[in-house]
Formats: sequence, C-alpha cells, structure tokens
Amino acid sequence: MARLKLASYNVHSAVGRDRKRDPGRILAVLREIDADVFALQEVEAHDDGDDMLRWLAGELGYTAIAGTTLRRHDGHFGNGLLTRCPARAIDLVDLSWRRREPRGAIAADLDCGGQSLRVVATHLGLRPAERREQVERLLRLFSWKDEDRAVLMGDLNEWFLWGRPLRHLHRYFEETRAIATFPARRPLLALDRLWTHPGHMLRELAAHRSALACVASDHLPLVATLEV
Repeated sequence: MARLKLASYNVHSAVGRDRKRDPGRILAVLREIDADVFALQEVEAHDDGDDMLRWLAGELGYTAIAGTTLRRHDGHFGNGLLTRCPARAIDLVDLSWRRREPRGAIAADLDCGGQSLRVVATHLGLRPAERREQVERLLRLFSWKDEDRAVLMGDLNEWFLWGRPLRHLHRYFEETRAIATFPARRPLLALDRLWTHPGHMLRELAAHRSALACVASDHLPLVATLEV
C-alpha cells in the first residue's frame, strides 16, 4: 500500500498578501509541504521565458503538466500539476461556460508505486450555474468502478457547503471535511476542496498554515495524506 501526500494550492500568480509578486515564496511553501502531487491554480507564464510552473518543476525535481485556460497578449495563465509519480495518460479538459472566464481541468492517470491513480485538478467558475455545469462535466472523467482509485482537487469557488454542485459531486465521492483556506490570513471559506474515491483512501486533510503560507498567496494550501 502506497502512502501519498497531495496538495491543492491557488498561488494567485505568486502575488502575496503584501501585493508583491514573489515566486520564491511559493517555492518555499511547496518545499515545506513536500507533497508527491501538487495541483496549482492561477499559475502564470510569460512569453519572455518567465514560466512559473516550469521553474517550480525544475527547482523541485517534479514533472510539470500545464493546463492553460487563458491566453493573453504576453503569455498564458491557468492550472498546473506537479508530480513525482509518472503520468501514464494526460487529458486537458475545457470547462469554459458561455462568455465567462475560460476554465479547465487536468485529468492525469498517475503510476504511484504500481497503483494507478486518476487525479483531476481544476479551478471552477464564479457563478453557481457555471459551477453546476462544470461539475457535471467533471463527473464524466471518472469511471465509477469500485476498484478504481481517484482524486478530485482544486479551487471549486463554492461558498455554500449545501450548494447543488457539491451535492452532485457527492453522487460519486464520499463527503469530506470542508476546511477553510481563504483568505489566507484568517480563513473563513472552504474554497479549496479535495475528495477521494474510495473515501477510505483519505487519511488526513488539513490546511497548511505556516507563517510563510499566510503571506505567499491569498489562499492557504490544502494538504491530504492518502493510502492507495
């Protein structure tokens, strides 16, 4: 049985509570956590070569999987996966809804010590109707077989714990604790979430509340320990 640590972290383009952009602080927080797989949201890259995800992967010795959602005149922006586990397959999923900000998900089948683990990392939209449709699309990425192992994690932007998007997710995933991660200084909202299938894989779930994590971004990282 493999023991794994996973983390979801909205890095806010490396802009901290002091409004300063400092990717080095994000790197230091990731080192504090030392997860096997990181799902990152709001990761920036610029055409001048300043690619935050690629830089983090190089500094930490991980494989980077980019899930660009928004292209701009000077670069791109979106989700990212950093993994120590080799990826057997990768699918980049478009979750964009109408004329709202483009959204997406990374679905990766990882080889974790010989055990296949499907990891889906995402960042959902701001409107309830948008999230409801996006959740329905996310659920199609899972096989629903009892023997499969899967994780869904990311910034779901769901303020209401009784909201319909979460009720839809719980058709497949067992409910997990809603842990406040936003805002980083005094967390009140559980915007960052993580679920496993089957539910008993999840052993620990907590916000990473180091002094550095409280200033490096406007979200705290959400960290889980799994037994696969």
